[in-house]
Amino acid sequence: MRRDRRAVPASVAMGALAFVIAVGSSGVWAALVSANLALSPVVPWSVPVTALLLVAMWRYLAGRGVPARTSAARRRLLRARGVSSAAFGWALLAGLLSIAALAGYWIVLVQVTDHPTNVLPDYARYPAFTVAAILVMASLVGGVAEEAAVRGYFQSFLERRRSAAAAILIAALVIAPGHALSQGFLWTTVAFYLGVDVMLGTLAYLTDSIVPGIVVHTLGLLVFFTLVWPGDLARRAVRIDGPDAWFWIHLSQAVVFTGLALLAFRRLAALTGRRTPDSATQSESVGAS
Repeated sequence: MRRDRRAVPASVAMGALAFVIAVGSSGVWAALVSANLALSPVVPWSVPVTALLLVAMWRYLAGRGVPARTSAARRRLLRARGVSSAAFGWALLAGLLSIAALAGYWIVLVQVTDHPTNVLPDYARYPAFTVAAILVMASLVGGVAEEAAVRGYFQSFLERRRSAAAAILIAALVIAPGHALSQGFLWTTVAFYLGVDVMLGTLAYLTDSIVPGIVVHTLGLLVFFTLVWPGDLARRAVRIDGPDAWFWIHLSQAVVFTGLALLAFRRLAALTGRRTPDSATQSESVGAS
């Protein structure tokens, strides 16, 4: 009981640290890119500057720098471990199938609510090379910083004190306000990103590594930046025009790819020898009874 009482403030502190790292990294990037586009859009200098900051942050979180006494703990919490090629392949497949499903869900939610929440700036007036470099770096910042902070430091900390399902859900709920800060506190936004974060948390748990999640997260952001969010303003609202053919296509896309992603996650769990979060929770409940 005494250990449990100490675990709560420690978990709160770790959650706050993860939130600050993830949201703070995005904030620094946003400030740099805004200054870049305002002062000298022809040269995307914010990209190499951010890359250097991202490398420095990664090195520290991975155990480099002072104090030396926390080096091993930092490296363990980050859990940037290598995984087998088979596990990485199934993790990547599960993640890509999930991205396809999530894209369908996002489009359906935008059409149902008629509230596009992630409208991107008009990049048409900037050089194509600058825009491409910025979109790639934005995807990397989101993927690396959030996976390191949330699925690395925070979720791995929770997994040693809670069930896998609880650790994944708590980590997802902690980072949820960070998404809402930039995209609005709408139920659709919260529900969508909760699904995203649960998916990424499951990847980290099943592989015991954030490496596959970084790849999936970065690719997912790039897909949404280039293929999904740019079309949100033009999507037809169901309440005004009724569901069109594309609405049903995207709804079918969401359902079909969700099923395929679940099968890939099951295969990944069997390959790595780690139970899926729901089965782990059920086993613990049976053992407790």
